[in-house]
Amino acid sequence: MDPEVLAFLNRISRSIGIALVIMVLNSTIGIMWGYAYVEDHWKWSNTLFYIFASISLVTLFYTLYRIWWPHLKKD
Repeated sequence: MDPEVLAFLNRISRSIGIALVIMVLNSTIGIMWGYAYVEDHWKWSNTLFYIFASISLVTLFYTLYRIWWPHLKKD
């Protein structure tokens, strides 16, 4: 297989894998464990979950940027 095609497929699979891990982790913590829901009042666990979700989203975007940006620049 052509090395460029193989590198492209590796970037795609890495991107999908990282995004799925982040989505499963956030949905498990938020929905299944109930930290995304505000029941009677706002708790510190809700705050920690939303801070974690925001940080993981920023980390996901940064990781995708690092995976794809060097290969988008063509001289």
